[in-house]
Amino acid sequence: MKFAYRFSNLLGTVYRRGNLNFTCDGNSVISPVGNRVTVFDLKNNKSDTLPLATQYNVKCVGLSPDGRLAIIVDEGGVALLVSLVCRSVLHRFHFKGSVHSVSFSPDGRKFVITKGNIAQMYHAPGKKREFNAFVLDKTYFGPYDETTCIDWTDDSRCFVVGSKDMSTWVFGAERWDNLIYYALGGHKDAIVACFFESNSLDLYSLSQDGALCVWQCDTPPEGLRLKAPSGWKADLLQQEEDEDNDEGDRESTIRGKAAPAGEEKRGKVTYSRLAKYFFNKEGDFNNLTAAAYHKKTRLLVTGFASGTFHLHELPEFNLIHSLRWVLCSLACWTARADVRYSSGPNSLGQLLVWEWQSESYVLKQQGHFNSMVALAYSPDGQYIVTGGDDGKVKVWNTLSGFCFVTFTEHSSGVTGVTFTATGYVIVTSSMDGTVRAFDLHRYRNFRTFTSPRPTQFSCVAVDSSGEIISAGAQDSFEIFVWSMQTGRLLDVLSGHEGPISGLCFNPMKSILASASWDKTVRLWDMFDSWRTKETLALTSDALAVTFRPDGAELAVATLNSQITFWDPENAVQTGSIEGRHDLKTGRKELDKITAKHSAKGKAFTTLCYSADGHSVLAGGMSRFVCIYHVREQILMKKFEISCNLSLDAMEEFLNRRKMTEFGNLALIDQDAGEDNGVTIPLPGVKKGDMSSRHFKPEIRVTSLRFSPTGRCWAATTTEGLLIYSLDAHMLFDPFELDTSITPGRIREALRQQEFTRAILMAFRLNERKLVQEALESVPRDEIEVVSSSLPELYVEKALEFLASSFEVSHHLEFYLIWTQKLLLLHGQKLKSRAGKLLPVVQFLQKSIQRHLDNVSKLCDWNRYNIQYALAVSKQRGMKRPLEPPGSEAEAGASDDDSLHLLRPAAGDGGGEGMLE
Repeated sequence: MKFAYRFSNLLGTVYRRGNLNFTCDGNSVISPVGNRVTVFDLKNNKSDTLPLATQYNVKCVGLSPDGRLAIIVDEGGVALLVSLVCRSVLHRFHFKGSVHSVSFSPDGRKFVITKGNIAQMYHAPGKKREFNAFVLDKTYFGPYDETTCIDWTDDSRCFVVGSKDMSTWVFGAERWDNLIYYALGGHKDAIVACFFESNSLDLYSLSQDGALCVWQCDTPPEGLRLKAPSGWKADLLQQEEDEDNDEGDRESTIRGKAAPAGEEKRGKVTYSRLAKYFFNKEGDFNNLTAAAYHKKTRLLVTGFASGTFHLHELPEFNLIHSLRWVLCSLACWTARADVRYSSGPNSLGQLLVWEWQSESYVLKQQGHFNSMVALAYSPDGQYIVTGGDDGKVKVWNTLSGFCFVTFTEHSSGVTGVTFTATGYVIVTSSMDGTVRAFDLHRYRNFRTFTSPRPTQFSCVAVDSSGEIISAGAQDSFEIFVWSMQTGRLLDVLSGHEGPISGLCFNPMKSILASASWDKTVRLWDMFDSWRTKETLALTSDALAVTFRPDGAELAVATLNSQITFWDPENAVQTGSIEGRHDLKTGRKELDKITAKHSAKGKAFTTLCYSADGHSVLAGGMSRFVCIYHVREQILMKKFEISCNLSLDAMEEFLNRRKMTEFGNLALIDQDAGEDNGVTIPLPGVKKGDMSSRHFKPEIRVTSLRFSPTGRCWAATTTEGLLIYSLDAHMLFDPFELDTSITPGRIREALRQQEFTRAILMAFRLNERKLVQEALESVPRDEIEVVSSSLPELYVEKALEFLASSFEVSHHLEFYLIWTQKLLLLHGQKLKSRAGKLLPVVQFLQKSIQRHLDNVSKLCDWNRYNIQYALAVSKQRGMKRPLEPPGSEAEAGASDDDSLHLLRPAAGDGGGEGMLE
């Protein structure tokens, strides 16, 4: 089995903080999620998380005008220059301070960042190779408080900076003679956003108290004059002018010459306030939190802390829309070319994209309010279901990365989720005392299982037939068994003396394994009067239990950081793995003991077997996930799921810089003076909440599952739902390679029509393009002959290649013929290796099932349209039986019939024709 799993995607975490950006074509939204960045493709309906991460949560993202580069800055001031084309980090830079915003100039040659009360302009990286990608050009001073926002003019000559000191500053990007800086006042609260008008120096400024100021400049952008150089620069330019008398060569010197005498007498650039508008005219006061302005259409959208947003037309300030989405603050807005707006409510982890013309959602995604607790893969690997502490059950599409259904019937935290064998029913357990079954056809809760006495369920399991549901109680130490068909309680299994921590059915038999804190694992026979078949004694409390896919082995994780393996038939322990030193738990900020000693109380809390059963995946209260080889009982690979230092228990040692003579700095709330921090209210003051103090969530892995296809595995963590998959395209992994196998000889064998030999050599070289070329060179009539001549070992490789090709290739029928011939000709031989071939077959089933779903919907839609068109034409033919063919009435009605194919005329009985 290969262990080259790499980070693939992050689901369930839609938005936390930061600014949103649309790409140049407007088809994608770039959103920060924790310490990563996700690209939401609105056109293809997909989400993809970039395979890079910062040390702390992302605070701001700047996108270049051409959409190829992005600057990602985290809370610590570390910036990553990222190529969105090749999805890799090009350069790292530390700004030595917390950066509030970053913005590229429209020409892409410079960018400005704001930190503290200053603004710094850097030369943007170009197409040429540079030793240092970020070169500081100028530092601008002026504001007395922290800066908040940036905006550029269309010609990149000036930029404006807003500040918390209620002032707006206009700076020149070049050394202009008539504009060095200009300060604008007029506000009574912190500046939230400021925008230049299109092709003008006129600007708008918005403050937190809901005030909008319109500023007019008396100078057009073309009226800005370069300042004449002095000193050695003037001498150098004069020398160049003397040497070059040609007018074409003096273009650079003319730009640096002093302005004529008539122009020097002109005054400096001045601003005047034309108007001042207020958003809160009705007296419903709430803070303005975010704003965006579309210069071409002159539309301004503003979001408020109450969840409302307004759409105004400037400069007349005409209200177009006023809507309310959610009862929370809107954290960020951005606009795209055809005026779609996206917002991220920071308290709900929700991302909304709204199109104002059609008044409809383009995208609406939301994660769990609290942390995810459990997950399960569907049998074909296309869907993942997750349950969280917020009581929600969400189903995610692994191909698109979007959640397409959310069940909210549970009133308390979900503790366990699982699919039935058909893949169309989800069974969940919750702390509210219910076990519910959800139908993925009609998206409804069709069964609710309860116990005679109210109890809290900690886990759930479904047998391979999908007829028996079992759930373990946390407080009564009992196991309840129901029938899926009737919904009746079949039996209550007693015998455990501690809370039930895990349940698992044998995939091949009706044997239920239950793990408990009483240091035992009991095996129950579902068909033999619900009796205890065996009791396995452990050395510590059992935390998780799982069966191997073939049911011949049982793995148990215990509190003493061990993983023990058992033979369920003979009740004999076959092996043990010590994972105490592999887990490596971190040290919390408030811990008074080292991480080495605190790890004694930590253990693996979740287990799962790989698809082939050769290895086991384990995780717990740590940032590491371990893969162990079962037979050799050794650690094969360890994955670090997060490097985000904004989470707790990430560092192994105590940072001495956080220690003062008064104690640990972690005991002091650092956000006490910020907008979302703690404010101690005076008597009679309603603003401020002591419950909103700052805290750092602890890193942990709550659940792990391997995909049935074996190509990927998923983990629910503090950051969200992480998916790791095999990246086979970047690996050179030959099979039984020798010097006689080259790409030239493979193509020579294809020219000589020796297809079998060419395919075998291509599989031994294991280059995907060569394998594809060899398979697609086989004529359709000879596929059966070539398939029968392939050895059994290469049939497995051919099926795996076909399964992966179904996801990207358009040659659907051709590859289906290959799959059919291979399975029909070698099906009997492959039965002896059913256990090893199970992941490949499931991968093949997943790929074919996806095409079946897409094509079947299209075919049904076309079939219904054809039936409807035939019914309407038949009905119209019955109404005109006496009209001869080719008459004027028929010719005149032909144009109208094309308009009525999709809509029957009123009162003509079109419904009966449709039913026929």
